Amino acid sequence: MTLPERAEIVVIGGGIIGCSTAYHLARDHKADVLLLEQGKLTGGSTWHAAGLVGQLRSSASITQVLKYSVDLYKQLADETGLETGWKMTGCLRLACNEDRWTEYKRLATTAQSFGMEMELISPSEVKAMWPLMDVSDMVGASWLPTDGQASPSDITQSLAKGARMHGARLEEGVRVTGFEMAEGQISAVLTSQGKIACDKVVNCCGQWARQVGAMAGITVPLQPVKHQYIITEEIDGLSSDAPTVRDPDRFTYFKEEVGGLAMGGYEQNPIEGTRGDVPDDFEFQLFEDDWDHFEQHLEQAVARIPALADTGVKQMINGPESFTPDGNFILGSAPECANMYVGAGFNAFGIASGGGAGWVLAQWVVDGEAPMDLWGVDIRRFTSLHQDRDWVCERTLEAYGKHYTIGFPHEEHESGRPYIVSPLYERLKGHRAVFGSKLGWERPNWFAPEGEPAEDVYSMGRQNWFAAVGEEHRVVREAAGIFDQSSFAKFEVSGPDAAAALEWICANKVERPVGRLTYTQLLNSRGGIECDLTVARLAEDLFYIVTGTGFRVHDSAWIKDHVPDGMEATLTDVTEAFGTLSLMGPKARDVLQAVTEDDCSNEAFPFAHVREIAIAGHVVRALRITYCGELGWELHVPLEATGDMFDALMQAGASHGVRPVGYRALEALRLEKGYRAWSSDITPNDTPFEAGLGWAVKLKSETPFMGRAAAEKAANTVPTKLLAGFTVEDRDVVLLGRETILRNGEFAGYLTSGGYGYTVGKPIGYGYVRSGNGVSEEYVKAGSYELVVAQERVAAQVHLEPLYDPQNLKVKA
Repeated sequence: MTLPERAEIVVIGGGIIGCSTAYHLARDHKADVLLLEQGKLTGGSTWHAAGLVGQLRSSASITQVLKYSVDLYKQLADETGLETGWKMTGCLRLACNEDRWTEYKRLATTAQSFGMEMELISPSEVKAMWPLMDVSDMVGASWLPTDGQASPSDITQSLAKGARMHGARLEEGVRVTGFEMAEGQISAVLTSQGKIACDKVVNCCGQWARQVGAMAGITVPLQPVKHQYIITEEIDGLSSDAPTVRDPDRFTYFKEEVGGLAMGGYEQNPIEGTRGDVPDDFEFQLFEDDWDHFEQHLEQAVARIPALADTGVKQMINGPESFTPDGNFILGSAPECANMYVGAGFNAFGIASGGGAGWVLAQWVVDGEAPMDLWGVDIRRFTSLHQDRDWVCERTLEAYGKHYTIGFPHEEHESGRPYIVSPLYERLKGHRAVFGSKLGWERPNWFAPEGEPAEDVYSMGRQNWFAAVGEEHRVVREAAGIFDQSSFAKFEVSGPDAAAALEWICANKVERPVGRLTYTQLLNSRGGIECDLTVARLAEDLFYIVTGTGFRVHDSAWIKDHVPDGMEATLTDVTEAFGTLSLMGPKARDVLQAVTEDDCSNEAFPFAHVREIAIAGHVVRALRITYCGELGWELHVPLEATGDMFDALMQAGASHGVRPVGYRALEALRLEKGYRAWSSDITPNDTPFEAGLGWAVKLKSETPFMGRAAAEKAANTVPTKLLAGFTVEDRDVVLLGRETILRNGEFAGYLTSGGYGYTVGKPIGYGYVRSGNGVSEEYVKAGSYELVVAQERVAAQVHLEPLYDPQNLKVKA
C-alpha cells in the first residue's frame, strides 16, 4: 500500500461516524478525502452495537439530524447496492407510573412541535401490537411509527462503498501515531505507513478519540462504559416486524433479532471500561461476560416478557460504548486546534445518529462553522475541567445511569461536586443556599426558608422551591437582591488592533469611547446568532467581555477564530481572576452609594457604562447593566476580595431588605422583562431581526462586520418567524419550552423557553411564531393563540412588548 503524500481532509476512524463523514464530504462537497482505519472498518464499537434507531430528541436540530439518518438508511442501498438492514418497525416506549406518563405527554407535544408523528396508546393497544408482553403494570405507552432498527456493520459498509463511489479513498491497517503542528494547527498526519500533509483532520475514532485528540493537544471528554445485551434463541409467536421496545421504568430495551430478541439495559450501577488509554489492538474484541451484573436486566426482562423464562441465550455481548459527561455526543471544531474536527462519544446513539452526524459534520468541516444550531453537541461546551479523567468518568457513569430515568425538569447532577466554588460558597450555605452546578461551578439556584429542607425535591408539577423563589423575585422587584455570578466567563481583548478586531466580530458598535458598555450579538455567515454578550471598553486598547458560564470556551474560540489575519489583538481568559456580584433592584443605587465614595448617580454613572470604583478597599469594575429589568450593576472584583465586597453590600443593604438571590429567580425576572437567553430563545438558527434584536445591529453605519451581508438580507426580507411572548391564565400550568404554539387552531411554532412570572402572576413562555408566507408584527397580533402543554390545549395571550417594565411602571397582568 502506498499512501498519498497529501490529502485535503484526513478522516481518522472507520466506524459508522467516520464512514458517514467521508461519504458526505465526497458526495456533497467533492472533497479530496482520505479515511484511515487502524484495523478493519467497524472494528471499534460499531460492529457490536445493538442497532436501535430512534429520532426524537429535546433539540429540534438534533431531531432533524436523526431524521436525516432514517431517510438516508431508507435509500442508501439503492445508491450503493449494499443493504443496510433498515426496518421501520416503529418504537414503543412504556410508561409504568404517572410521572413517566406526564413525561411522555410532554414528549408527544415536543414531537408535534418538531413535525414528528407520536401517539400515546393504552396498555391494551400495546398488548395488541406485542402479544407476548405483560402489560398489567402499564399506564400506557408512546408509539413512534417511523423509528426502527438497522444493521450497524451493513450501514457502515454501505456508507464506505458510497464514499469510494464518490471519490474518497479509504485505507485499512493504517494507525495514526501523531501529528506535525504548525502555528497551533495540524500540518500533517503521522502514521504507521508514513506522513500525510493535510489541511484538516476529522477525529472519528470512537473510544480512541480522546487519546488521538491528545496527540494534537485537544480534550475529547468521553468515557468507555461496559454495555451488555443478549441475543436469544427463537421465540414462538414473536413477529419479525415487532416494534422495538424501550421499557425505561425497568431500565431495559428489546428488538427482534432473527426470530429471537436482542435485550439489554442501562443500569444505574454501570461499570467503566478504562480510565486510561484504550489499547490500540482492542478491535473486534469484547469484555468477559458478566452475568452477575446483567442479572438485574434479566429479572426485569422476564417480568415484562414471560416467554423469556423458557428461552435460551445464543450470545452475550459485553462491549465498550463511548459515553460523555452530559449524555450528548461530541461534534465540531476543537477549540485548542481549529483544523481538527471531532465526531465521537455517541452514548449508544451512534447508529441512530450516524447518517445525520456525518452529514452536518462534513458541512462543518467544509464551511468552518456549524450548518445549524448544534450547541447541544458542540465540543466547545467543554472546558479544562473535562481534562480531569477521574471527574469525567464519575460524571459519565452518572449520566449513563440516567439514560432511562425520568427526566424531571431542573434536575441537577450529583457526582463530582463540589468542584469549583466561589469565595462566597460557605457564606451562601449559611443563608441556606441550594446549589446547582454549571461547568463545575457551584452556583446558588435558590435559598430555602428556615424550617424547610435546603434541597431540591423533583416533580413534574410545581417543585418545592416555587414559593421561595417567588419571595426572592419580590425582593428584587421591591428592594434589591445580590446575585453571586462569579462563574460568568470573562475575557480581556487587548492590543493596538483590539477595537478594529472587535468591530469586525461584533454586530453592534463596540468602538465607542472609553467607559462605554455595549450589548451585542456575534453573527455567523448566515446571520444567525453565535454569541450574545457584553463588551466594555476599559482603555483605548483594552476591552472587557462578559458572557454566560456555559459559553466560555465556545465564545472565546469564536472570537479567536475570527480575529482578521494581520491584526494585533489578543484574547485572555480572566474568568478566575474576578468574582462577580450583581446588585439588582430599585434600591440598588442606595446600597451601592453607601459602600463607595464614587458618584453612582445617574448623571455620573449612566446606563451602559463601566467605571472603576472602590468598595471595601478594593478596586471594582462596575458595569451598569441588567438581566432582570431593574436598576443594577455587575460588580467585578479581584476574586479574593469577593467576600469583602459581599459583606459590605449585605451590611449596607440590611435596612433595605437586601438579601442573596439565586439563578431560578433571575430566570423568572428575565422572562418578565423579555430578555433573550442564548441557546434557547436565540441560537445560530435565528437572526437578530427574527428575535426582536435588530436594534443591536449596526446596519446604519458602513462598517463591515462578520455576517453583515446575511444581516442586510434579513433586515430587508419579510421573515418567516418572529419571537413573541405568551402568557396563560391558569397559574398551575408548567411551561418548560417546546410546547406547541397554535395560531387560530393551526401549528405556528413552539416555545423556546418557559417559566413563571411572579410579578405578573402568570406562566410565561417565549417562542417563534412561524409562517412560510411571512410573519409581521401585525400578523402576530392578529392571531388567536393556544399552547399545547403535555397534550392539553391552553388558551394563551401573545405579547410583543415586555410584560414588565419598571421605567414605565407597566405590568401586563
